[in-house]
Amino acid sequence: MSQDTSTRQPAIEESEEVPGLTPTPEEATTAPASARKNGAAAQKEATASASASASASARKNGAAAQEEVTAPTPPVEEAGGPEEAATPAPASASAGAAAPTPTAAPASGEAAASEEAAASTPGPVEATSLAPTAAPAPAEAPPSEGAATVTPVPAPGEAAATTAAPGSAEDTAPAPGSVAVASAAASAPEDTPGALPGSRSSRRPWVLWSAWSRRWRERHPRAAQALSVTLTVLAAALVVAALVMPDSLARLEFSAFVRIPAEAVVGAAVLIALPHRPRVAVAAVSGILLGAMTVLNALDMGFNEYLGRKFDVILDWSLFGDAESYLEDSLGRTTTLAAVAGLIALVLLVFVVLALSVVRLGNLLARHPGTATRGTLVAGVVWITCSSLGLQVAGAPLASDRTATALQDRAHRISNTLRDEAEFRKVARVDAFGNTPGSQLVPDLRGKDMIFTFIESYGRSAIEDPIMAPGVDSTLDARTEALAKAGFHAKSGWLTSATYGGSSWLGHSTTMSGLWVSNQQRYRTVMASDHMSLTDAFKRTGAFDTVGVMPGVQKGWPEQKWYGLDKVYNAFQLGYQGPKFSWSTMPDQYTLQQYQERVHSKRPAAGKSRMSLLILTSSHQPWAPIPKMVGWDQLGDGSIFKGIEAAGNKSADVIADSTKSREEYGKSIQYSVTALTEWLERYGTKDTVLVFLGDHQPIARVSGDHASRDVPVAVVAKDPKVLDKIADWGWTDGLRPAHDAPVWKMSAFRDHFLTAYGSTPHPKRN
Repeated sequence: MSQDTSTRQPAIEESEEVPGLTPTPEEATTAPASARKNGAAAQKEATASASASASASARKNGAAAQEEVTAPTPPVEEAGGPEEAATPAPASASAGAAAPTPTAAPASGEAAASEEAAASTPGPVEATSLAPTAAPAPAEAPPSEGAATVTPVPAPGEAAATTAAPGSAEDTAPAPGSVAVASAAASAPEDTPGALPGSRSSRRPWVLWSAWSRRWRERHPRAAQALSVTLTVLAAALVVAALVMPDSLARLEFSAFVRIPAEAVVGAAVLIALPHRPRVAVAAVSGILLGAMTVLNALDMGFNEYLGRKFDVILDWSLFGDAESYLEDSLGRTTTLAAVAGLIALVLLVFVVLALSVVRLGNLLARHPGTATRGTLVAGVVWITCSSLGLQVAGAPLASDRTATALQDRAHRISNTLRDEAEFRKVARVDAFGNTPGSQLVPDLRGKDMIFTFIESYGRSAIEDPIMAPGVDSTLDARTEALAKAGFHAKSGWLTSATYGGSSWLGHSTTMSGLWVSNQQRYRTVMASDHMSLTDAFKRTGAFDTVGVMPGVQKGWPEQKWYGLDKVYNAFQLGYQGPKFSWSTMPDQYTLQQYQERVHSKRPAAGKSRMSLLILTSSHQPWAPIPKMVGWDQLGDGSIFKGIEAAGNKSADVIADSTKSREEYGKSIQYSVTALTEWLERYGTKDTVLVFLGDHQPIARVSGDHASRDVPVAVVAKDPKVLDKIADWGWTDGLRPAHDAPVWKMSAFRDHFLTAYGSTPHPKRN
């Protein structure tokens, strides 16, 4: 459509016709009275101007032009919050406030007729989006006749109303003959969903989504109501489940979730009392905190399952790197990366969903304050009644304060962790043998070939569990007889480990330090101290070379200094060319053969004896695949194990099956014990003294939910004097300790051992 811009250029620049923003006639009822007066005056002026310039041919085409200009357009909807909805204009006002209907004026007296029609037209005019009514100009007037469509400038003070009337454009089409010339592009806010492309709203997808969802709800009210109810019920269920969620897989039952959480009652009361903005903020923060508690509860479940204790928010973050390495060794890098990515996404989803759920429930309470207040009071009374009467569901109290109790417990444990650091540092400075001269340390073992060996995850359950015990006990008895034929005898007992299910280094350091090293913070404190280790005691004598064989060490190991080891062979220094067996870098039999070839077969320099520390790995979870014994002279570089590894079980198959895990764990212990005792039988000498023990029990899924932390320990030697020194310990003869054999804390072993073999205490004080 051509326009004459000679007389009203400013109005055309500031106000353009924008499709999709022309308001319906019902919206005109919302304009103030001042807008109606200004609209009428502007209408008169526009009518006179248009009538003066209209030609006879333009009047003939007026009907066609009018039909084009007044084509129905969809209503404009304004973005609103989740609690707001478009407010429909009252139906009763539509008849009395209809938009004026223009009529074609005759050739003579056009201005007067138009002024009279404009003055008598009832109803307000939308100041910023509905132009004053005038006699219709032709849609495409010939230039020679000077026809033009004029867009008047809105009168000062006219309000811009952008809220559209409900319904589609078809429902509220303007009356025939009306002219809709909109200035919405200049006056509508940028946040309006119908704004021009390139405006700020086009960069806010959530605004467009809000508009679309509102239209969808208007068109499908029943489906929208059903969806809303469903989402609200799900939100309530998720919040309640998070509030009563237990921290142990053993208690993860349906009855644990059929409870009334006190935190929900208190939270509802708080949200009802708050105004809109504070309520949304408090609800969102509460949802995020609840998400954090849910994640911590899940971590508690995992740590209880694998390590027999709860997650320590201060100390245990460093263990995630070890867990990732374990998964990569067991399941492969691709699977591990996918699992880590999925876990991160799940954690983020928990935070987002719980935050949105609490906000949704808070908004629901605010929309129905009376009902919400009564419901909260009733819930509070019911909770107090159930708590007072001690009512239970399947053994669980119906009145729950699970989250509050968990927060209190976690705060208490954090406080204990922080306090323990300073206290343990003082304890580590005290050492009963800290000032003992080297000449007075283990004098009864001079000239002996001393070997300390840890067997991974070798616990009491391997000897006493009904699934694992038959095979393991049979192996221990058979190997006791074989060693006896070779001239070796043994005594065995129990030690209570400082760790459970993992963190083997805590068991190693507890045994060697004589301190209870039960967490990573204590471990770091000990490693940084000068507290004497049992292995370092041999070095301090000056009569022993000290060597470590660590097939599980695959990076720098600064702990070598604290252990007092002159030389350490790690996983890359043993020449292994065979396959890994899940986490284990090489079979124990190969490790022992390399120890024999690289260390044990060579005499120490300057007439010294040797003390060795070996840490075996083949019985490390997931116990699949498991190596098999081969001929000692066939080991070579370990390539012989390729076929054995390929034919073994897959880690994923064993991890997912508890019974299978127990069976395979038992087999791995049989393999490690057999490899170690066969090596001793084959290569041991009259001076060899072997102390071997477990570092901890296997995970709870294998050892049982209430299994002890006890591990077997045995001393094996050919020299009867070595065993005579520990005769008063009350240990059992042979490699298999009796069920009622003495049980010591693992931290007590160092001082018992040093004392038994002639060491003289010279305490070091704090």
